[in-house]
Amino acid sequence: MLGGRGAGKTRTGSEWVRGIALGEPDFAESAMRRIALIGETFAGARNVMVEGPAGILAVHARDERPTWSPSLRKLEWPNGAVAQVFSAEDPDSLRGPQFEAAWADELAKWRHVEETWDMLQFGMRLGTHPRQMVTTTPRPIPLLKRFLDDPKVAVARAKTADNAANLAPVFLDAVVGRYAGTRLGRQELDGDMIEDRPGALWTRDLIEVHRVAFAPPLARIVVAVDPPASSSKRADACGIVAAGVDDGGAAYVLEDATASGLKPPEWAAKAVALYRRLQADALIVETNQGGEMASGVIREVDASVPVVSVRATRGKYLRAEPVSVLYAQGRVHHVGALRELEDELCDFGPGGLTSGRSPDRMDALVWALTDLMLRERKEPRVRAL
Repeated sequence: MLGGRGAGKTRTGSEWVRGIALGEPDFAESAMRRIALIGETFAGARNVMVEGPAGILAVHARDERPTWSPSLRKLEWPNGAVAQVFSAEDPDSLRGPQFEAAWADELAKWRHVEETWDMLQFGMRLGTHPRQMVTTTPRPIPLLKRFLDDPKVAVARAKTADNAANLAPVFLDAVVGRYAGTRLGRQELDGDMIEDRPGALWTRDLIEVHRVAFAPPLARIVVAVDPPASSSKRADACGIVAAGVDDGGAAYVLEDATASGLKPPEWAAKAVALYRRLQADALIVETNQGGEMASGVIREVDASVPVVSVRATRGKYLRAEPVSVLYAQGRVHHVGALRELEDELCDFGPGGLTSGRSPDRMDALVWALTDLMLRERKEPRVRAL
């Protein structure tokens, strides 16, 4: 189970241990008598997994509650089921004991994660179907990646917001409001596995350090459109990104309105609406694929919108590289969180995106920032349709 802070991971693990120890039908065919509980440290396992407000003791009714012996690091149920507590700081402590089930909490934080997990596997040799539950806020460690790629692993996800009814409103306002959509927020609140692709032109840290909540007054704003090659439902998305530049030459990426599955008049109307709402100075439209068609549909939506036509003469990587340098120089700021756009930027390398699809959001961003910061000014440069 991958989840954000306060999403209910501990409660889920505790209820699962209770269910298998008591042999409840929704959890196990019969009571599982030998259970391992592994936390980041023994103190953490005790304070969170066993004694915490969502821990194992708290989820039991009084008449079914196990006896807890801290000195023995052991829970014992009236039916004979026993759970032993271990620390991931001491992998060798798992040598020898054997189990039917195990609950591993906050595995992504374990200091000796591979060694501890390996030792646990050698001990999972009792019963007809040994089972393990992992509850953790994700980090891009190799073991978690292997879990996600393994068809034998069932994956559940939970966001902090899913458990909002049980969290303090102040926490939701202060923490969720501040970090929602950022790299840290996506990992710690949404339970997403966030990592950078080796060799990508952008990194999340580079974007994060220059993120701002609001843009200052801007001297020029453009909306860039990267139209799909066709109007079929299977065509690439229409990249639509708005950006502006201030008097000091710093750029601000304002919005990603990229549209998928829309007909040309629909995405054209969306681009024009964004242009109007932001009181932009021009629409930047790539003409390599469907450019004339794009001009035509924009003309039908609003003939007064000024359009700057651009044409790609180099590959996507070569066009994007100078824009990534602007980020490295600290000259580009994202206003708020632009989740899908940032995912695309941090996945784009010399071979394109790992998915093989077209980087439509990135293309639109590149056209917008190229116009604002890298293009030589030539007059007249804007034409009215």
